[in-house]
Amino acid sequence: MLDIRLIREQPETVREGLTRVGADPSMVDQALALDGRRRELDTEAASLRAERNAGSKRIGGIKDPAERDAYRAEMRALGDRIGEIEKALTGVEEDQRQLLLTIPNLPLPEVPYGVDDRENVVVRTVGEPRTFDFEPKPHWEIGAQLDILDIERGVKLSGSRFYVLKGAGAALQRALIALMLDLHTGQHGYTEIYPPAVVREECLVGTGNLPKFGDNLYRDIEDDLWLAPTAEVPVTNLHREEILDGAQLPIRYVAYSPCFRRERMSAGRDVRGIKRGHQFDKVEMVKLCTPETSREELDSLVNDAEDVCRALAIPYRVVQMCTGDLSFVAAIKFDLELWAPACGPEGGEWLEVSSCACFTDFQARRASIRYRPEPGAKPAFVHTLNGSGLALPRTLIAVLENYQNEDGSVTIPGALRPYMGGRERITRAEAL
Repeated sequence: MLDIRLIREQPETVREGLTRVGADPSMVDQALALDGRRRELDTEAASLRAERNAGSKRIGGIKDPAERDAYRAEMRALGDRIGEIEKALTGVEEDQRQLLLTIPNLPLPEVPYGVDDRENVVVRTVGEPRTFDFEPKPHWEIGAQLDILDIERGVKLSGSRFYVLKGAGAALQRALIALMLDLHTGQHGYTEIYPPAVVREECLVGTGNLPKFGDNLYRDIEDDLWLAPTAEVPVTNLHREEILDGAQLPIRYVAYSPCFRRERMSAGRDVRGIKRGHQFDKVEMVKLCTPETSREELDSLVNDAEDVCRALAIPYRVVQMCTGDLSFVAAIKFDLELWAPACGPEGGEWLEVSSCACFTDFQARRASIRYRPEPGAKPAFVHTLNGSGLALPRTLIAVLENYQNEDGSVTIPGALRPYMGGRERITRAEAL
C-alpha cells in the first residue's frame, strides 16, 4: 500500500510511477478526493466534539430548569450530528482504504521502462545448452516412458492441470526440495519455517494477493480460510502487526510448502505437460530488512536462488522485469529461468523458476510490520523481499529434459544423488 502522505505531497511523482507500470493515474485524483473529504469530516467532527465538551461543562451552571432542558436538547442534537459525521467518516475512510489496496506499488527509478514482457532485459546467461546427438524428448514423454509421471490419473483424480508423480519421480522432487532447504539454511543463513497451508484473509491482504487476485485463489467459505498461493503469504505475515527490534534485522526465512492457484489468468497456455498446475511445490525465501539495506539484500537473494541453478549444473539466465511486467507489489524484480531443451512450442524454452523482488514498504504498510531503529526511536516500516529458491515442478522439468539419455533413462545430477540413496540414473526398471 502506498503512503497517503506520498500521494498527497507528491501526486505527480505517483502519477508518473503508475503510468510507467501501466496503471490508471486517475487513481491519484480519486485518492486525493477521498483524502480531502476524510480530512474535512475529521475536522468538523473534532470541532463539534470540542463544542459539546464545552457545553457539557456549561450545563451545571444554568439555574433555570427550562433553559437547562433546552440546552440539553441542543447538546443531544449536537451529539446526533457528531454521530452522523462519524458514520460518514468511517465510510469515507473505508472507501479510501479499499482504493489504496487497489493501487500498485511504484517502480524504482532503475527499473527499465517497457510495455510488457517482450521488453524485459536479460542481465546474464550462465552455462551453455547441451548439444544432443539425438532428438530430446519433452518431460511428459520422458515421465510416461519411465512411469514416474502420470498426468492422466492426475486428471482423473482432480481435473485438468493436476498430475501424479510416482516412484523415482516423487523421490526426485523430494530430493530437489531437500537440496534447496539444506543449501539455503546451511550456506545462506536462512531460518527454516514450516507454515500452515491455509491462511486468514488479512494475510493475503497484507502481501497484496487480495483484493486484486481473489479470482485466482482457492477459498474455504465455511471457515473463511484461503489456501496459500505461496509460502510468501504465511511467512511474511509471521510478523504482521508487530514492531521488531532493529537489531533483529535482517530476518531471513526459507519455507517449503504446497501452493494452490486457480491459474485462470493462464487459461489456454502451456496445455502440455506440468508447467502450469493448480497445485505445485515451492521453496520460498522471505526477507525483512531496513530500507537502507534492501537493495543489497535483493542482490544476495538473487544470488542465493542462482546457487540452486549452479548446483544442478543447468543453464540459466537472469532477467530483469521492465515496468510493464512488474507484479502488483514489486518495486523491482528479477526472474531466474532454467533452460528446458524440449518442452517449448518450438523445442527449447526458458522456464521461470524464481521471481526475486523487493517490495519496499508496500507489503509492510498493508501488514503493519514495523521496526524500531534504536531504543526509544519512532517505529518505521520494514522493507520486505521474497524469491523462490526454487519453484517446482519447472525445476523438475529442467532436470528431466537436460539430463535425459538416448536410451530413455535420466541421469541424476550429482548434487541430488545423496538425497536419492546414491543412485546415478533413473531407468524404467528402477523407476518404481
